[in-house]
Order: sequence, then structure tokens, then C-alpha cells
Amino acid sequence: MRLAVRLAASAAAGVLAVCGFAPFGVFALPVLALAALLWLSDTLTARAAALNGFVFGMGFFLAGVSWVNVSLSQFGGMPLPLSLLATALFCAYLAVFPAAVLAVCRALRPGAVMTPLLFAALWVLSEWLRGTLFSGFPWLASGYAHATPSPLAGYVPLFGVHGAGFVAALMAGVMAQLVRGRIRLHPGLLSLAVLLVVGGALGAARWTEATGRTLSVSLLQGNIEQSMKWLPERLPDSMQAYLELARAWPADLVVLPETAIPLPYGDIDPAWLDAVRATGRDVLMGAVTLGEVEGRARYFNSALALGRDDALYSKSHLVPFGEFTPPLFAWTLKLLSIPMSDFGRGADAQPPLMLAGEKVAVNICYEDVFGEELIAGAREAGLLINLSNTAWFGDSWAQPQHLQIAQIRALELGRPMLRATNTGMTAAIQPDGRVVAALPPFTRAALRVELQSYRGLTPFMRWGNVPVLLLALVVITVGAVQRKRG
Repeated sequence: MRLAVRLAASAAAGVLAVCGFAPFGVFALPVLALAALLWLSDTLTARAAALNGFVFGMGFFLAGVSWVNVSLSQFGGMPLPLSLLATALFCAYLAVFPAAVLAVCRALRPGAVMTPLLFAALWVLSEWLRGTLFSGFPWLASGYAHATPSPLAGYVPLFGVHGAGFVAALMAGVMAQLVRGRIRLHPGLLSLAVLLVVGGALGAARWTEATGRTLSVSLLQGNIEQSMKWLPERLPDSMQAYLELARAWPADLVVLPETAIPLPYGDIDPAWLDAVRATGRDVLMGAVTLGEVEGRARYFNSALALGRDDALYSKSHLVPFGEFTPPLFAWTLKLLSIPMSDFGRGADAQPPLMLAGEKVAVNICYEDVFGEELIAGAREAGLLINLSNTAWFGDSWAQPQHLQIAQIRALELGRPMLRATNTGMTAAIQPDGRVVAALPPFTRAALRVELQSYRGLTPFMRWGNVPVLLLALVVITVGAVQRKRG
């Protein structure tokens, strides 16, 4: 097969793999796409295989995270040609990771049985690195396609999203070897069946248990358009919208989304705060707070319980360019017009907030993409709450993709996950990853749910990503030793 045909097929496989994630959710497609990628790269040199992996990655990320351009151009004020170039360069950086996987896999030239294991190890290690380097971007890691109801969801409470990704890549490797005729049919099919059956059996296990204490929660979705949110003349409308929602949907805990009111907390009318506070036993609100870092006043992206200064969480994992400017990139501020884009960083270790009689681990927007960082807070809490404002990405796939990520976090941590967002997706997720209720996006409404807090630890909460990373490193080491021995 000519290289140009292989590259075109790999790009198409990358685009197709995106349909395995929300909002489509055909979870078998990423496995089949990876199998196709490995099959297409099987007889190539390491350099040609790297090019094949790069083209796959470009198709995958350009299709899957094209919403980055929306935030840069439509809401960030960057000229469209520059935002398109920036998005393409960003996707090119992300595509380097699958390129490296294919290059190393071909360079080591593993045997028929070792190839699926080595491919899975390299793939999951590359996704972990992608989610770690330069503050990390783990979005669309392959394991996210296997939220409930995928049969591989059972692996998530044990080994996290990367554990499910390892199994998915392993299955893809086996399929590619079966098509090549390098693995006998019956053992190959049996191994695939075992991985699916074990995943299904693990999915029936319950690693945490309900405490028996029921809590009513109202999640408010103000649906304030991003282009209007920061206009001073629209501030009264935003405040009135959230006050009316809170009064119409009282509960033990009322939750407003990230930066619900676009003012520093100290500048918000106290009478409005008192009125909202009266609608619930406790009220949690996303707000901009003023603090101090090394003797310098800084603003923080925070969540706080109204009326209690000691109940405060400040975002720790900030978004590059949106919430802080990386070193050497100050010049980008001339191209972007993002309000309050220079936040201070909250402490790494922050205790859960005591809200309506329950310990609640709070995370803000993008933070729930980093599962291992949420473990410490979740161990002490019975409930997880995410406050988001995904209006930055318009009517794109970012919202359903983010909801799917929250499903994985609920599975990993064995806790209910509640999401209060400005424009969507406001939802309630059970510890088994099921979305039990959700508001339609881009509607002004409230979601009231009754649920119980949970206790206990999942294996992932005990070990984090260590087991799957150790397994990957062992497999890669074995593959390198075998290659050295010829």
C-alpha cells in the first residue's frame, strides 16, 4: 500500500475515533481506529510510522478539540487567521505523542505476542505524558471513551482512566495482529473476550457505599452568554437571574457556577448575597476573591460558602493563557482580550468544605480533567462538586466531552459528582458513572436532585496512576531488552 494512501487512511481513522467520545459515545470506535492505525503502520520504517501516527493525531485532535478556536477567536478576541493557526499548532503539538508511540513501537520491532502489549504500554504512557507536561492537556485520553456504559468502565475504579485506556489499546493491538494473521484466531478472540468479560464483572463491583444521609441540592444554570457576561450594563440581569433561580429552587445546598457574578466577591452587593444565602441551608458560589501571594495582592478563581469566610476553595490547576500566562508568553496578552486572565494559584492541599452537614470536595472547571489531583480531597469527602463556565467554548463538543470526563471522575473516586455550569452541562452523576439527571444546555434552569454521600476508597484512590504506569514501564523495558538481544 502506498504511503499516501496509508496517511489518508490514518487521518480518517483519527477523525473516526472522535465519534467514540461524547456526544456520540460509540465507544468501540476508538479501539477500532487504534487497531487500524497499528495495522497501517505495521510494515513501515520507524520514521514513516511516526509520520503515520502524526497524521492520525492531527485528524483526531483537529476534529476533537477544534472548540479551542472558538475560545480564542469568538470570545478571546484573537483575529480568526491567527486563532486558526494557533489551534493548528496546538493540535500539531498534541499529534507528536501518537507519532512517538508509532516510532518507538516500530523501532523496537516486537514479536507477534509482544506487539499488543508494547503498543498499549507506549500509548498509555504517551497519554499520561500529554496530561502532565507543560501543565498538561489530558483531554480525549482514550479511556474517557469508556465511561458507563462501556464494558471497559469496570477497570476505571481500579486503575483510572489510563487503566481503561491501556486495556482499549491492548485490544486494538490484538485486533491488528489478528488481521495480519500473526496471532491465531482462537487465542486472539479468547483474549478479547476475557478482557471484555472481566471489565463487565468489575463493573458490577461496588467499591464505596452510601452513608444513608440524604441531601437535596439545587444546581443553578444561569445561561449568561459569554460575550455579555462581563458587560457592566448586563450585571443586574445576571444577578437577578441567579436570585430568581435560587428562590424558585431552594434546597439543603444551592450551587451557583464558576464566577457566577463577574465581580470580585468584596464588590458584590451584600443585600444580594443575603437574599441568595436565605434560599438554602448552605449556598456554594463560584466567585473571584482577593488574596495575597508573597506579599502581593492577587485575585483567585474561588468557590465559597456564602456567609462563612472560612469555607473557601481556590482553584489550584489554572488554565494556561486563560487564567495565567506562561513564562515567555506575555506577548500573547496583546492578541487576547480575556477578562481576569491573571489569577493566583490556590494551594495544592485544600480540605473539603463542610456544606449542609456534608464534607464536599470542590473543583473548578478544567481541574476535574486531572483525576489524580482530586484524590486527596475525595478521600475525606462524601460528595464531589464541579463549578464550570464552558460558555467559553460556545455550542461545541466541549460540553458533552466535559460531562463524560466527570463520569470517569465519579467512577475513579467512588463519589457522586455534581456539576453546576453557566451554559451546560449541569448534571448529577452517581458513583457508578451514570448520569442520573442533566439540564439541556443553553437553557436558564435549575436541576434539583436528592442523593446520598458516599464513603470508602476505590483502588484508584489508594494507588492513583502508579500501577498502570509501572506496568507500562515494565512492558517497555522488556521490549527494549528483547530488541537489544536481537
